[in-house]
Amino acid sequence: MTQALKLAYGSVAVALIVLAIKALAWWLTGSVALMSDALESIVNVATAVAALWAVHVASIPADADHPFGHHKAEYFSAVLEGVLIVIAAIFIMVAAWDALSSPPPELRLWPGLAINVLASVLNGAWCFVLLRRGRAMRSPALVADGKHLLSDVVSSIGVTVGVLLAVATGWLWLDAALAAAVAVNILWSGWHVIRASVGGLMDESVPGGDLEEMRALIALNAEGAVEAHDLKARHAGRATFVEFHLVVPGEMSVNDAHDICDRIEAALKGAISQCTVTIHVEPEHKAKHAGIVVL
Repeated sequence: MTQALKLAYGSVAVALIVLAIKALAWWLTGSVALMSDALESIVNVATAVAALWAVHVASIPADADHPFGHHKAEYFSAVLEGVLIVIAAIFIMVAAWDALSSPPPELRLWPGLAINVLASVLNGAWCFVLLRRGRAMRSPALVADGKHLLSDVVSSIGVTVGVLLAVATGWLWLDAALAAAVAVNILWSGWHVIRASVGGLMDESVPGGDLEEMRALIALNAEGAVEAHDLKARHAGRATFVEFHLVVPGEMSVNDAHDICDRIEAALKGAISQCTVTIHVEPEHKAKHAGIVVL
């Protein structure tokens, strides 16, 4: 089992435990804000399952029907997570409106709030693991799951402070107002998850800093060539696809041109994990004099 799959299974287990804890906290306190926190945990379970499916599909090797691999499955999972986040926010908004219309006569603070804090600590620790390992493995599904958990942790902290204020001041309407604030926060989180995933599905270019690194590696390892131009690169889940044109002297043999291509490809693959490189070799008269200068 790959490390990514182990993390995905771990996410499902943590999400189920946190959901049980938060549901108990809501039942003990009767707080609509804590109810909104528990509802978000239901979304956490769904998104963790979706991430598990996506990581499993993305790990399947390329085949005849999918020669470029199955990496983009992770983007579909992340889009689904964003949609589920938005749906959860709508449910929370409805519950918050109902509570604002008729605030509860009292809030039972202890021990439910302490139990909810325990769930937040567990979520925060797992969120740190997912973001750190997901980014290291360039897994959109795990990073999206981690970002959603981070949003959950932030909203849980706000809910805890707000419920304490509501009880201390006697302004029980604060409980419902906090639930609405939680909904707005997770809507914002959902938008960012969807935006990042759609960019991957649309083959958005890699960030400018990554392109500059690729240009430098090509320039350093293309000795014997004239120039390189039309560099394009994109991420597909954990895979990176790079392509460009390499201009060589017209009299250069095919073997020598191939050696240069092998050298550049090895350098790129050494710096970028799961990298696929496509190089189109061109004769000298195709030079554009505006690409990558060979050092």
